[in-house]
Amino acid sequence: MPELKPPKQPSQLDVDGNVAAPAPHSSASLDEPANHPYSRLSPDLVLSAAEAMGYETDARIFALNSYENRVYQVGLQDGRSIILKFYRPGRWSDEQIFEEHAFTAQLADLEIPVAAPLSIGGQTMTNFEGFRIAVFDRLAGRAVDLENPDDLLSMGRFVGRLHAVGAQDDFKVRPQLSVQRFGWDSRQFLLDSNFLEPEMRRAYETLSEDLLAKIERRFADAGPLYPLRLHGDCHMGNVLWRDETPHFVDFDDTLSGPAIQDLWMMLSGSRDQQQAQLLELVEGYNEFFDFRPMELALIESLRTLRLMNYSAWLARRWSDPAFPLSFPWFNTPRYFSQHILELREQLAVLDEPPLRLI
Repeated sequence: MPELKPPKQPSQLDVDGNVAAPAPHSSASLDEPANHPYSRLSPDLVLSAAEAMGYETDARIFALNSYENRVYQVGLQDGRSIILKFYRPGRWSDEQIFEEHAFTAQLADLEIPVAAPLSIGGQTMTNFEGFRIAVFDRLAGRAVDLENPDDLLSMGRFVGRLHAVGAQDDFKVRPQLSVQRFGWDSRQFLLDSNFLEPEMRRAYETLSEDLLAKIERRFADAGPLYPLRLHGDCHMGNVLWRDETPHFVDFDDTLSGPAIQDLWMMLSGSRDQQQAQLLELVEGYNEFFDFRPMELALIESLRTLRLMNYSAWLARRWSDPAFPLSFPWFNTPRYFSQHILELREQLAVLDEPPLRLI
């Protein structure tokens, strides 16, 4: 699922691209009521999990700004820190998580800079007190400067390398990007919920149906798609820039889909600005993998699907006490009024000509 947009100038990010909390134990997950799966995730349990895996901790814990899962930076007695990721219960199967780990391991073995989970006792995931946990080295880095053509060129190169590996095999159990999954299913969840007031519900129902019908036509017009194994959620909060190299983190949403899914979120600003950014990205990308220009027609469709999926994600997670605390503006008439306005704008944008490689 989508994460929040990263701060504009993060100074230090963890392995999952999350900003370290300012103080130990400062996470809503540590104060949740007993009816939520994360309610048992106390500081003592986090430390006990690390120690059960053979790490000697110094009792320093920083809760990191992750919502779908729970992620902690844990200090070790030798001065290092590790990252413990507690997977959200019930979201992925063990097979889906191991397939994610196998993909990142394949990338890391080819020296593509990704955050791959560490092996503990020959496995990349362990179970402790009912939680599934992966461990990562702690990484630090700056945000990518998408206004810098050199950074964009490098991003294109490394995404091209990632996709060249992604094309070598198929996922067996990870999901595939589809209009049904991210659009129609998201729409239906909101319509079946109590989040929309009657008047807004009617507007959303009609508008979203028109949008998704148009998006399905755009996908059909793009011709046969060649799905690859992708990062899947390649927003800039999931890329750390260090040693003049982008490092890709948080493959929690890895899936199969068209290559443009890992590229379009790097485009921002006016149409002219996006056009210039695209040329830099594709120039670097083509050094390692062939870009398919027909996929440019999918950019605004994918942006729309992300907007719809994001709102449904917040609604699906609203019973998690961390969400009302962190997203207090959701579940308000103002939010849904703005969301409907965004979707109306996307309906118009979908009729504009796509960006071009010139």
